[in-house]
Amino acid sequence: MDRSLDIAIVGYGTAGQSLAVLLSRDGHRVQVFERAPRPGPVGAGFLLQPSGLQVLWRMGLLPQVLAHGAVVRRLYGETPCGRAVMDMRYAGLDARLHGVGMQRGALFSLLDAAWEHGDALHVDRCIVAIDDSLRRVRDQHGQWHGPFDLVVATDGAASALRAQVRGTRLDRPYPWGALWCLLPAGDWPFADELRQRYVAARRMIGLLPVGTRPGDTVPRLSFFWSLPGDGFSAWERAGLEPWLDEIGQLWPQARQRLQDITLPSQLARASYRDAVMDRWYRGRLVLAGDAAHSMSPQLGQGVNMALLDALALRDALRGQADVDAALAHYQATRQAHVRVYQFWSRWLTPLFQSDRDWIAHARDLLFRPLGRMPGGRGHMLRVLSGTQQGVFGALPLAPEFVRALAGDD
Repeated sequence: MDRSLDIAIVGYGTAGQSLAVLLSRDGHRVQVFERAPRPGPVGAGFLLQPSGLQVLWRMGLLPQVLAHGAVVRRLYGETPCGRAVMDMRYAGLDARLHGVGMQRGALFSLLDAAWEHGDALHVDRCIVAIDDSLRRVRDQHGQWHGPFDLVVATDGAASALRAQVRGTRLDRPYPWGALWCLLPAGDWPFADELRQRYVAARRMIGLLPVGTRPGDTVPRLSFFWSLPGDGFSAWERAGLEPWLDEIGQLWPQARQRLQDITLPSQLARASYRDAVMDRWYRGRLVLAGDAAHSMSPQLGQGVNMALLDALALRDALRGQADVDAALAHYQATRQAHVRVYQFWSRWLTPLFQSDRDWIAHARDLLFRPLGRMPGGRGHMLRVLSGTQQGVFGALPLAPEFVRALAGDD
């Protein structure tokens, strides 16, 4: 594309931040509209996969990510009696690969520092409408902004603009949510592992090392507790002691980490949606991040998908002759990757979050053996690492990136 564009980005989460950095560096004039009066991270921590880490490497942020994040080499899940359900190591793909557990606050700070936004970040601006031309947006105060050459909706799973694309095949809430918090890592023995414990599919506890963040040098763990979406009120009414006692019975080591949790308000509540779009753009409005493809957190791909979306849209605008061609190329590129994860997320979630005990029993018996079958383990590792592309393909990882990830450069 031979000209710079006026671009509006709606939402300042990972997708919006990454797009602001990448598109501004390419000379586009970017304005971001964020609903929060004081933008900041939402949630506790997440696992950056090689797919997302490669995007951050291309942005020149990998050294900072590795400095704050925690290297994760193993994904391990078990029952309370110690029976392994899942045991996956990145080394099964390449000995140099690993994930990085990271606090949301750390990534938010790094991306925010990478964009010199000045007055281009508009806070307390919830975009509630877009005009018929799909070039002007209106905030909750009734003020119109634009016109823009392109409007990118990155306003999350509950996007206010998604329906304007008119390509929604599915958009529904998941029946299960979660409680999250950050805990001091202390002497946690599994420093390079995501650890999960399951009770059938009704209970799932997770602990992920997520390192430090700017301004806080204390290494931390991200704690996760699965809960039905309609169960938050009952959980709060029951008080913390019965819940903490239950965790103590299921996983004494996890209970020890929660010793400083004394109030329900110390845990964040998360809900999720399943949104499938047949098209990701219409006119000059295009979707990215959870607005384009929200899904269950079971595969932990949300942040990685947002980073991949941002890079793909940047590359499409670089490589195509006009905006229409760029948006078509962006959609085709990302849908080939996303559809596999939407499929597996929809089918795997009931194995770990549901009331169907018989499904969980089958999972406990078959999940590990299936991963040992010829071809099965490689496929499972590519899905978990974010590098599955289509049904049989693999997302390419640049040799220079792999060397940088391994510390060889």
